[in-house]
Amino acid sequence: MAQVLLENVTKIYDNKVVAVKDANLVVEDKEFVVLLGPSGCGKTTTLRMIAGLEEITKGTIKIDGRVVNDVEPKDRDIAMVFQNYALYPHMTVYQNMAFGLKLRKYPKDEIDRRVKEAAKILGIEELLDRKPKQLSGGQRQRVAVGRAIVRNPKVFLFDEPLSNLDAKLRVQMRAELKKLHSRLQATIVYVTHDQVEAMTMADKIVIMKDGVIQQIGDPHQIYNKPANIFVAGFIGSPAMNFIKAKIVRGEGGLWVQASGFKVKLVKEHEDLLANYVDKDVIFGIRPENVFDKVFALAPSSENTISAQVDIVEPLGNATILHLRSGEDSIVASVDPRTKAKEGMEMDVVFDMSTIHIFDPETEKAII
Repeated sequence: MAQVLLENVTKIYDNKVVAVKDANLVVEDKEFVVLLGPSGCGKTTTLRMIAGLEEITKGTIKIDGRVVNDVEPKDRDIAMVFQNYALYPHMTVYQNMAFGLKLRKYPKDEIDRRVKEAAKILGIEELLDRKPKQLSGGQRQRVAVGRAIVRNPKVFLFDEPLSNLDAKLRVQMRAELKKLHSRLQATIVYVTHDQVEAMTMADKIVIMKDGVIQQIGDPHQIYNKPANIFVAGFIGSPAMNFIKAKIVRGEGGLWVQASGFKVKLVKEHEDLLANYVDKDVIFGIRPENVFDKVFALAPSSENTISAQVDIVEPLGNATILHLRSGEDSIVASVDPRTKAKEGMEMDVVFDMSTIHIFDPETEKAII
């Protein structure tokens, strides 16, 4: 396996459309890196440039220390798994998996060994004589992955490989791919728009927007220390609450003043916000950090607000509340035992140690 290095990589179409801008990224040897973002953010274009399927406008791509800007895809020692599987319908599973090796003129016994070994790893040994039309979506995906495994490449590239599967099968295949990565000790670059896939599988997540990398970090860093409002809002379901507010000085320290509530900052945040007193900010808090006061561990007048319940969505393991306080809408994910009813007033408690504050002009995180 090998390291993948992108240095100031830019892709411009027709001299005007910037698909990727100054991308700098290091995918370490044996690392599982996920490129994450909405449609049109440049993640697939980035993957295709690594694969050699798109020319680079500017910058350098290195695989295993070798500059590959002008190297043909077939000579980059990579294997790619596509969203649509791209299996040959007239070939059996065995023939599909063996095809790339036959083109490279590997000996028959070596092809046979590799195909059967990959089939065993993926649990598709009994499918080798079937054709793609006789397979389920999950089985076809395994065959596509197997076709990549037999190549024993330096880098695996996955382009939204699970998006055609149903929800239950996606969960299963996520676990399978994670186990596969651990077993093969492979270098993997994986593209998806699904934040759950990214959070559950990645060693490192690269979040992109409008062709620009917004943040690189492990799932814990991305979730708990988002670099800006876009990252904070893209990761997490339900999404983070963003409320226009002001930092004000009050009894005992600094407070966050919004249209319908006022809550006190914890001491460790005060120093970081000393320069924002009497200034506008964006107050962010995740729904799971907003509690029904009845079930809150440490409620006080400093972190409790009153809100009206607009919508109640019971999910079984939690209940989603859509609340209104003043002019602000707040979503809370609370204990399923809540007695909240639509139209009632209730007290909710903010875990102020988990909040985020953003600069409204730059949209960058302050805390």
